[in-house]
Amino acid sequence: MPRKSFLLRIDQQVYKDLESWAQQEMRSVNGQIEYLLRQALSRYKGKEKQDYGVIKQEPVEETDVMLDRD
Repeated sequence: MPRKSFLLRIDQQVYKDLESWAQQEMRSVNGQIEYLLRQALSRYKGKEKQDYGVIKQEPVEETDVMLDRD
C-alpha cells in the first residue's frame, strides 16, 4: 500500500510524550502515531482486528532454526 506524506503540527509537549511512549514500545514517533491511528480507526469502524497494511510474519518452524549445541 503506498504511503501518503503530510505535515502534522503538534504541541511540543504532546510530541515529547509521544516520543517517550514510542521509545518504550520500540517504535519511531511516526510508527507510534500510525499505530495509534490504526487502533482508533479499527474502533471507529467497529472492527477490533483490522489489518491496515500490517506485515504478517510466517511462523518459524523448528527445522528452520539452527540450534547451537556444544
